[in-house]
Amino acid sequence: MKLSRRGFLASSGAALAVRSMPQVAAKTGGWRILTLVYDKALGMMRAVERVVP
Repeated sequence: MKLSRRGFLASSGAALAVRSMPQVAAKTGGWRILTLVYDKALGMMRAVERVVP
C-alpha cells in the first residue's frame, strides 16, 4: 500500500485522537456519538467519535 504524506498525517492524527478520546469522555461524561465519514486523504471510510455533554 502506498502511503502519501497526507495519508500518513491523517492516519497518525486519527490514531492520536483515538488514544485521547476515552480519557476525555471519562472525565466529562455525556453521550458518545460514532459517525462514519469518507476520508479523501486515506481513500476509505473511517470512524469519528464525538462526545456531546
